[in-house]
Amino acid sequence: MNKRFIVITGLILAAAISRLIPHPYNFAPIGAMSLFGAAYFSDKKFSFIMPLLAMFISDLLINNILYASYYNSFVFFTPGFYWVYGALALIVVAGIFILKKVSATRVIAGSLAASILFFLVTNLGVWLADPLYPPTFQGLMLCYEMAIPFFDNTVLGDMVYSGVLFGAFEFVKTQVPELQKV
Repeated sequence: MNKRFIVITGLILAAAISRLIPHPYNFAPIGAMSLFGAAYFSDKKFSFIMPLLAMFISDLLINNILYASYYNSFVFFTPGFYWVYGALALIVVAGIFILKKVSATRVIAGSLAASILFFLVTNLGVWLADPLYPPTFQGLMLCYEMAIPFFDNTVLGDMVYSGVLFGAFEFVKTQVPELQKV
């Protein structure tokens, strides 16, 4: 393993573990981790593996420490997890295309795209699973409408965490030449 791989992975893991710190609903590093991996891992398989693995580790900690009282036993996956993980994978795909060249404008565009993808995919999953929403187009629109109050924190979280992850890595690259892409 090289230093670049270790630093990128470490930043993604640190962002994921930050989910354990109390924060407003949906203010999380989820989209930012996926974009960051997509932008900087040379081997694109790690763009998918590392954010998903980091998410899984943080989910294990959150579900079995912070929310352990809600479950009867150890929890590996919560209901609907595949919608969240699927959204992460789609964000990586978008990030690979949007962030071929990293710039502030592209990171902002990627962050907005990540927020929108996450919103659309995860709330589609809620609509399909929750009997409170009728299985109609109007039911889907109602589900999206009910999720709008949480969207602003999703956007804010993706923007802030993207700024921190991309900014920190770009700064560290200026200090440690081995982190430059080969």
